[in-house]
Amino acid sequence: MGSDERQQELFGDSTSQSDTCSADKETVQPEAVPAKPAGSVNTQSSAEVHEIPLSESEIYVIDSFALIYQLFFALPPMSGPSGQPVGAVHGYARDLIELIESKNPTHVIAVFDPPGEVFRHEFYPEYKANRDPMPDDLRNQIPNIKRILKAMGIAMLEVPNFEADDVMATVAHQIAQAGGNAYLVTSDKDCRQLLSDNVKMYNIRKDTLFESSDLMDTWGIRPEQVVDFQSLVGDSVDNVPGVQQIGPKTATALLAEFGDLEGVLENAHTVKAKNRRENLMNGRDDAMLSRRLVELDRHVDVEIDWRAAQIGGMDYESVEQLCDEFGFRRLKDRLLNADVETAPAVWECEYVLVESLEQLQDLLSQISRDHLLSIDTETTSVRASETELVGYSFAWEEGKAYYVPVKSREQDLQLDADAVRDAMKVVLEDPQIKKVGQNLKFDMVVLRNHGIRMQGLYFDTLVAHYLLQPGVRNHKLETLSQRYLNHKAGSFEELCGKGKKQITIDQAPLELVTHYAAEDADVVLRLVGKFESQIDEQELTSLLHDLELPLIEVLVEMESNGIRVDTELLHSMSERFAVRLETLRSDIHQVAGGEFNIDSPKQLSKVLFEDLGLPVIKKTKTGASTDAEVLKQLSAMDVGELPGLVMEYRQIAKLKSTYVDALPKLVNPETSRVHSAFNQDVAATGRLSSADPNLQNIPIRSEEGRQIRAAFVPPEDGWNLLAADYSQVELRVLAHFSGDETLQQAFIDDQDIHKKVAAEVYDVSLDEVTSEMRSNAKAVNFGVIYGQSAFGLAKSLGISKGEAADFIDAYFEQYPGVERFMLDTLAQAHREKSVSTIRGRRRPVSDVRNPDTLKDKRQRNLSERIAINTVIQGSAADIIKIAMLEVLNRLETEAFRSRLLLQIHDELVFEVPDEELEQLEQMVREEMAGAADLSVPLKVDINVGKNWAECK
Repeated sequence: MGSDERQQELFGDSTSQSDTCSADKETVQPEAVPAKPAGSVNTQSSAEVHEIPLSESEIYVIDSFALIYQLFFALPPMSGPSGQPVGAVHGYARDLIELIESKNPTHVIAVFDPPGEVFRHEFYPEYKANRDPMPDDLRNQIPNIKRILKAMGIAMLEVPNFEADDVMATVAHQIAQAGGNAYLVTSDKDCRQLLSDNVKMYNIRKDTLFESSDLMDTWGIRPEQVVDFQSLVGDSVDNVPGVQQIGPKTATALLAEFGDLEGVLENAHTVKAKNRRENLMNGRDDAMLSRRLVELDRHVDVEIDWRAAQIGGMDYESVEQLCDEFGFRRLKDRLLNADVETAPAVWECEYVLVESLEQLQDLLSQISRDHLLSIDTETTSVRASETELVGYSFAWEEGKAYYVPVKSREQDLQLDADAVRDAMKVVLEDPQIKKVGQNLKFDMVVLRNHGIRMQGLYFDTLVAHYLLQPGVRNHKLETLSQRYLNHKAGSFEELCGKGKKQITIDQAPLELVTHYAAEDADVVLRLVGKFESQIDEQELTSLLHDLELPLIEVLVEMESNGIRVDTELLHSMSERFAVRLETLRSDIHQVAGGEFNIDSPKQLSKVLFEDLGLPVIKKTKTGASTDAEVLKQLSAMDVGELPGLVMEYRQIAKLKSTYVDALPKLVNPETSRVHSAFNQDVAATGRLSSADPNLQNIPIRSEEGRQIRAAFVPPEDGWNLLAADYSQVELRVLAHFSGDETLQQAFIDDQDIHKKVAAEVYDVSLDEVTSEMRSNAKAVNFGVIYGQSAFGLAKSLGISKGEAADFIDAYFEQYPGVERFMLDTLAQAHREKSVSTIRGRRRPVSDVRNPDTLKDKRQRNLSERIAINTVIQGSAADIIKIAMLEVLNRLETEAFRSRLLLQIHDELVFEVPDEELEQLEQMVREEMAGAADLSVPLKVDINVGKNWAECK
C-alpha cells in the first residue's frame, strides 16, 4: 500500500502533526480478557471476562469426526518426531486456526461422537452397519486432537448415547432461540434439517456456506421438509432404508404435491405410476422408521458453558509443548497468536510529534517522580551495539504519547541529536523517575552507546509477560497489545516493509513513524497495570523486582562490554576446516561408491538406506531420517565408516559456517569485539540464552570446539580471561531438594559424585570403580534430572534395556530420597498444574498424571519430565542469576577494572588485568558460592588463561 493509503488507514482524514485517535464517546469499552495462567482453560470469573450475549454471538459448531475423516483420507500421511501419526491432528489444528483467523467467531465448540452405540441402535440394530471400522492410525490420533483442542481453550462436547449431530442440533437450537448465529461446520446432509435464518452450514474444506435458500436450489424443498425427504430417499451409508425406488427427484415431487411425509403416505394410493404407488403403500413402516433415524434430537440433556466456549482461553504452555511433541514447527507460531478477543476495543489516543527543543523541554519538565515514564527508542537495526539512534518516544499518561525524531528523511523536522540527548539524559538518568518499557535491555544498550546510562528501571512488559507465560516464545508488543488490550498495534513490517524491500525507520514518513513509535510507548503504559496485578496474583513480584529486572542491568553491562575475538586466528582456522571438509567429501564419495550432495538429507538417505542397504532407524514424513541420532546409532552398529564420516563432516561444516566464518563478520569495527545479545525471555526454565552470536552451542569437548574458543581473547597484553564455573550445580540442587542424606554427604565430603554413585550402585569400593562404571553413573546422574527412561539410558550407554532398568533400580535403591522428591514434585504438579523453582519462578505444566495411580512410577511423559527438570534446572538458573547480581555489584562498588563478559550456562567469563587476578578470583568464588543457602556446598571451579580455551 502507498504512503497516502497507509496514512489514511492509520490517521483517517487528520493531517496534523498531533495524531488523535478518536472513538465514539457513547461506546462502553469492554474489559479485555485477562491472560489465563497456562495450564488452565477458560477459568475466568464473570468479573474478569467480557461475556458475549448469545444474541450477539457468531458460534461455529464443529462436527469433529466428519472433519477428522475428511482430513485423514484427503491428506498424505504425516508422522511426528517419534514416528506417531499426526496428519489428522495437524490438519484439524490448521483448519481450526484458519477458521478463527478468517471468520472471527465469538465461540467455537467441537462436538464428538461417543464411543459405542447410540440410542438409534436400540430400535434399529442395523443402523450404520455398513460403515467400515475406523483405521487404527486415525483412532490413535483422536486423543491428541482432544489434547490440542483443550490446550487451545476450545470447548468440547460429547454425550453418551447421542450422536454428534444430535448435540449440534441442540446447540444450534439454543443459539437460534437466543437470536445468535450458529454455523455448523459439517457437510452431513442430516444437518440440513436445522437450517434457518440463524443456522447455516459451513464447509471448512471449501470455505463455503450452505443456507436455507440453497436448499431449494439443490433439493427443491424447505428446511422443514428435509426429514421427510430423507425418510423417503433413505441413506445407504448410514443404512437408513427409506422407501424402495424413491430417489431425490421423486421425493421432491411428492413433497411438492403432498406437503409432508404423512401427506405422501396417506395419499400413496392416488399416485399414478403403479410401481411407485405400490412401493409407497408397502413402504410406510420403512419410511416411519427412517424418520426416527434421520430426525435429530434438538433437546439433548447437555449443559453448555457458553463462557467456556468463547474464544480466548489459550493455554500457551501446553500448545507449545504439544506442537513440539508433534513436530508442528510452522503451525506453532500461528497457534500461539490465535488467541485473541473478538470484540474490538475502544482506543482513544493522542500521539504528538515533538517539533522543537523548547517543546521537548517543556514536556520533560511535566514529568514528576510520581509518574511512570514509558520510554522507547527507534533505531536503524536490531543490533543494539551497532545501531544508529533515530528517535525517542515516551509517555506518562495513558492515551497520550510523544515522539522526538533525531534522524529522519524529513530533515527539516528532525531535532539536533546532541541537544535532544542532553535534555533526555536529565530525565532518563534520574533514578527517582520510574522507567517502564518493552525489552528495555535493548534501549539501555542503545542509550548507553549514545551517552545516556538510564536509571530507575521499574517495569519491563516483555520480562513480566515471560514470567507470566514462560512457555510462550512470542512476547512481541503487538501480540501483547492484541491479546491483553484487544488493540491491533501497528507492526514494524507495516511501516517499513519486508525482505529486500524493507527500509530503515528513518526513511519512513515521519507522520507514520510518530504514530508507530508513540503507540509503542502508550501500549506499554497500558499493559503495565494489567501485568502488575497478574504478577502480584501469581506471587511473582519478588522474582520480577528483586531478580529479573535488576538482572537487565547486568545483561546491559555484558552486552556493552562484548569480548575480543582474534579474527586472524579464525581466518586461518577457516582455511584448515575447508581443507578437512574437502578431504571428508572425497572419503565419503569413495565409500559411497559415487558422488552425491552430502548436504541433502534426501540424497544421503538414498545412499545409506537404498544403495548401501543400511537399516532404517527412524522415519519422518519425508522418508527415512538421517539426523544425528540416527547416524550415531548406525556408527555403533559396525555397518561401515560412512555414518561416522558424515557425522564429522556435518560437525565441521556447521562449526565453520556458524562460528569460524560468521564471527569475524559480527565483530564491531569500533570495539574489535563481538557483542552477543543475552536473552532472559526464551528458555522456559529461566536459563539465559545468547544470540548474534550464540556462544552457548560451541562444543566444549571436541577439538574443533576448543580451537574456536581459543579465538576469544583478552583485550591486550597484561590482561587475562577468567572462567568461573559451578561444579555439578544441578546435581547439588537435586541433593538439596531431595534431602537424600547419602547424596548430600557425598557433596559435603567433596567426593567425585559420579565415582561415588558408581561405587554405590555397583557395590564396589571407590578404588575399584572403573572409568566405564563412572561414565555409566554420570549418565544416570544426569539422566535422572531429565527423566530418562530405561530405554533412553540403554540407547545412550549401548546396553540392553534390562541392564539399564537394573541400573536405575539400583540407583533409586541407594538414593531413595531422589525418587521420593520426584514423586512429590509430580504430585504437586498434578495437583497445582505448575511447579516452582528455588526463587519462586513458576512454570505451568499440563498432562502430569497423579503418581499414586501409576503402575510404573518411573515412566515419564513429556510434561512430567518438564516438571522435574524445571525445578532442578530452573533453580540452577536462579542461582547463577543471583550470583551475577552480586558479582556486578562488587565490581562496581569496589572499583574493579575487571569486567564481566559472558554467561554461558553455569559459567561466568571475565577479563581481568594481571594485578586483579587474585582479588577477583576470591571475590567471584565468594559470591557464586554464597548465592544460595543449600544443604550442600556450592562448589566453584575457576580457571585462568590467555584465551577462553585455556580456561577449561
